[in-house]
Amino acid sequence: MGRNLQNGVRLRPVDLARGHGLSTQAVRNYEEAGILPAADRTAHGYRTYTPLHAGALRAFLALVPGHGHRTAASIMRAVNEGAADEAFRLIDESHAQLLEDRRTLRAVESALRDLDTATVSEPALSAPGGTFIGPLAGRLGIRPATLRAWERAGLVRPSRDARTGYRVYDEADVRDARLAHQLRRGGYLLEQIAPLIAQVRAAGGLEPLETALRDWHGRLSARARAMLTGAAELEAYLRERG
Repeated sequence: MGRNLQNGVRLRPVDLARGHGLSTQAVRNYEEAGILPAADRTAHGYRTYTPLHAGALRAFLALVPGHGHRTAASIMRAVNEGAADEAFRLIDESHAQLLEDRRTLRAVESALRDLDTATVSEPALSAPGGTFIGPLAGRLGIRPATLRAWERAGLVRPSRDARTGYRVYDEADVRDARLAHQLRRGGYLLEQIAPLIAQVRAAGGLEPLETALRDWHGRLSARARAMLTGAAELEAYLRERG
């Protein structure tokens, strides 16, 4: 690190800030958070930065899109503290999470394909006025208690028959139950399934969800590429530190 700190080039906070579209306060905040190495001070107490600090700032800003602000900050703190292995571990965790997100997306797509096939090949599970818990559970090959557990977890939201108080599952409830069934068979937990079914409801059904799935693919690809960009800038910073 000393090689760059002693190369004679001195930068003011405003120089770093302007080069990255930041405020000078943001630059000072990043230094105080350990994202940048500690700055030298002039005789009058003003901060002075070097090209090494500029490299640290570039690395941090490049890491944020792929890893998020908190993880990117932790990576930079670890590097600046000389704990490179900890920084690499944090990077590995982000890559592992991205892989898990890809697996989840594949599971959702597989479940939706199976759901489409079942919808075409099987008789309708929901009558015009809805269906009750016993017939629905029987057709799905599960116990009524399972449907009740899914209801408590928010996966299905049946109404109640005004006269008998029995649960009544309409077409949307049957769709959600089928999707939950496919995902459970794929090994997903109820707490993992709930937000996916919420997304189906927000999209207005399965067909509009296709756009959401394409967007999901795009976000994962963008995140993967951002991780590559962040890795390149971090490697450059590590070389500068020596």
